Amino acid sequence: MRSAYLTNQLLVAMPSLSDPNFAQTVTLICEHTAKGALGIVLNRPLGMALGDVFRQLALEPKDASLAEQPVLRGGPVQQDRGFVLHPPAAEQPEPWDSTLRVSPTLSVTTSRDILSSMARGEGPAQAVVALGYAGWDAGQLEDEIRSNAWLTVPVDDAIIFATPFEQRWQAAAQLLGIDLGRLSTQAGHA
Repeated sequence: MRSAYLTNQLLVAMPSLSDPNFAQTVTLICEHTAKGALGIVLNRPLGMALGDVFRQLALEPKDASLAEQPVLRGGPVQQDRGFVLHPPAAEQPEPWDSTLRVSPTLSVTTSRDILSSMARGEGPAQAVVALGYAGWDAGQLEDEIRSNAWLTVPVDDAIIFATPFEQRWQAAAQLLGIDLGRLSTQAGHA
């Protein structure tokens, strides 16, 4: 039986969703329980590079191309808090202080030690860094889904790690065979 919770699902904003924080976004749900949900928006670059974060933390990246990696605006909550999405480490338990396993192929770490590892060239081979998160209180996300604000889609790691930011919204909907450009902005219930 499938859980009613949406951990490890993508939320795809419906074309009618006009909230400027979430219009045309795709959001990874990292944790969803009876108490609420936490997600990371995957397609909103901040206009900031990882090198800016490294400088703020007095870290010198070993790989200059890593410093050019864009940082995402993960959501409107605690925009000074960092989140690193990455495949789980080979060694268990995870080598970083604050890591949550989202799925067998995806973890999220919030501790500074992962950024230090990345700067030294010892971090995960793939990583997406975001500042801030999207949060929902108990029942709020479920209400928004019933109001046709979101589509839910099983995660495809390629959306997170390989798809260009500007293509992620459409690509996530395509996982369901949906062309968002052909959907009406009017919601209805049968």
